[in-house]
Amino acid sequence: MGFKCGIVGLPNVGKSTLFNALTSSNVPAENYPFCTIDPNVGIVPVPDERLNQLEKVFKPKRGITPAVIEFVDIAGLVRGASKGEGLGNQFLAHIREVDAIIHIVRCFEDENVAHVNGDINPARDIEVVEMELILKDIETVQKRIEKIKNVARSGDKKAQHYLSVYENLLSHLNEGKFASSFHYHAEDKMLIDELHLLTNKKFIYVANVDEAGINGNKYVDEVRKIAEREGVPVVVICAKLEAELAQLSEEERGEFLKELGVDEPGLNKVIKAGYEILDLITFFTGNENEVRAWAVKRGTTAYEAAGKIHSDFQKGFIKAEIMRWDELVKYGSEHALREHGLIKFEGREYVIQDGDVILFRFGI
Repeated sequence: MGFKCGIVGLPNVGKSTLFNALTSSNVPAENYPFCTIDPNVGIVPVPDERLNQLEKVFKPKRGITPAVIEFVDIAGLVRGASKGEGLGNQFLAHIREVDAIIHIVRCFEDENVAHVNGDINPARDIEVVEMELILKDIETVQKRIEKIKNVARSGDKKAQHYLSVYENLLSHLNEGKFASSFHYHAEDKMLIDELHLLTNKKFIYVANVDEAGINGNKYVDEVRKIAEREGVPVVVICAKLEAELAQLSEEERGEFLKELGVDEPGLNKVIKAGYEILDLITFFTGNENEVRAWAVKRGTTAYEAAGKIHSDFQKGFIKAEIMRWDELVKYGSEHALREHGLIKFEGREYVIQDGDVILFRFGI
């Protein structure tokens, strides 16, 4: 599957509550710091109404299978986490393994829910967490510099170039800036990517509010201002409410959302935002047995997509028959599309488009 979003934030901001809601699971969400002592992992389906429409066309025996994203709930970070304070240091390693980071920020007041710093201050909370990520990246880059310094001093031109790039990156991080804003030459991308820096990942801010703050409040406004400066998306949800919704049946959930005057659960927005910042698109496969959605990076070729389904599809790739999901729904069948000349035949270099329905032809 391969696409992971890590949920981070201070202790007691609602990370485990959000994770419970996302995965409809029952991870403990206690009113004390560090209740999450192992990273919890959940596979979450990506909501996509197109699947339901394609199901009506193919009428598959086994139904539909959505694309998925993996969510990882990380223990709360505190000031000093990069140096081992709290439980942070060991969990920063888990963040390193994810593709994107969801930073959940507490934007509600509740005297019954303790705040690790005593009061509600989103700007301060964001700074604490993000500084710990920067400090961990500084440590990573320093270790790499120490590793190649002697080789560079020996006159090795390649090592000297690497050292120059890493020293410039270290200077950038020491200014309190994310690695994602570091400017480098395209040919040096691999040098940066292989460090797996925490601040080089995609980010989403989730402003966790109470029911009264669903449409925003002064704390959400603070988060939005910071996000605007950083070019980061913001999703506003009430994690507590979403966790309760997740325990209801689909019918009950629909009725409750209708009462709230909301079209879809806030969780859907979180999942979709994660999907978007990972720059993913969806293609579909369908037959009499199953209709399935597949998540791939934008720019994926037909040959690469075939390998995602099965190595034999890629090994024996002949061609890809491409249908558009909306045309398939409009005309009602693959046969009708053929009659109207609406099926394209593409080779291995064809770049997959969001919404393509693909039949792979292959031979072994």
